[in-house]
Amino acid sequence: MRVVVTGATGNVGTSVLEALGADASVDEIVGVARRLPGELRMPKTEWVSADVLTSDLEAIFRGADCVIHLAWLIQPSRDKSLLDAVNVQGSERVMKAVAAAEVKSLVVASSVGAYSTGPKDRLVDESWPTDGIDSCYYSREKAAVERLLDRFEADSRETRVVRLRPAIILKPEAAAGIRRLFVGPLLPNFLVRRRLIPIVPDTKRLAFQVVHSRDVGEAYRLAATGEASGAFNIASEPVVDARFLEKLLGARSVQVPPPALRAAASLTWRLHLQPTDPGWVDMGLGTPLLDSSRAERELGWTPERSADRTVGDFLEALREGRGFPTPPLASSTAGPMRIREFTSGVGSRQG
Repeated sequence: MRVVVTGATGNVGTSVLEALGADASVDEIVGVARRLPGELRMPKTEWVSADVLTSDLEAIFRGADCVIHLAWLIQPSRDKSLLDAVNVQGSERVMKAVAAAEVKSLVVASSVGAYSTGPKDRLVDESWPTDGIDSCYYSREKAAVERLLDRFEADSRETRVVRLRPAIILKPEAAAGIRRLFVGPLLPNFLVRRRLIPIVPDTKRLAFQVVHSRDVGEAYRLAATGEASGAFNIASEPVVDARFLEKLLGARSVQVPPPALRAAASLTWRLHLQPTDPGWVDMGLGTPLLDSSRAERELGWTPERSADRTVGDFLEALREGRGFPTPPLASSTAGPMRIREFTSGVGSRQG
């Protein structure tokens, strides 16, 4: 079996390559990324430099049994036209190339962010509407890709289509990359330790789920090598909320109204103190909690790691500044004293 993975050097992509490389049914893996990882070797993997927006994807996909599409830009958050071009138009180019190359299966990275506003007191299944949270560009673009997939499925019935909708994805090796994407250069690593985090916000509807990147990689392996089709929620338990963080960090919670949380995100983003715009707060408050039982029934997937372990290990890795030797994840990508993050305008330009 030959599998092509776009966005192969990122948080999820590296876990997908790891899972596919350990599968005896997979003979060849093509890892596609704009920036190749130098000397890094992954089992069964050939690296190809390509851009989903400009490269000849049909030539890369030809002869593949499955394409796993993970390529996605989160930064620069201040250049929405670039994000829309890569994330939405790039995804459409991937689908067209899959059809032209007559690939049998397409597995696409959707997200909890594709869902419309939903409940925080119960779990929802994959039938919940995927119209996104309009004030969050990430959510709008994930919803737009869901509509592209609807049309692709209708027009390409010979292609098996799977869309995975994971919760927030973490792993220790992605700590440096995730900090760059969402926190920015001003957070000293040494401050990320439990005794230095005395309080956590208790904000109405601020409850979400996480899942370990390696568990997500396994879900993609099962989707690529199996016969299931359709949408699958991917999340672990327990739910992360103020009570969860109090217990994990030994901290106490402080009531923070949603408008105050959003105002703080908006102010720090406008001042270029951090790269995450306030729409992410809206998405965190709006999106529902996920029922992953369909993935268990039809994919045979269950998470090996609890949310407690995933978050705890990630925070420790964040304190250590841990990374992985690919351009999106390496600690060195930030440059000396994180200078490349500052020169990118903290979310203004691609670093």
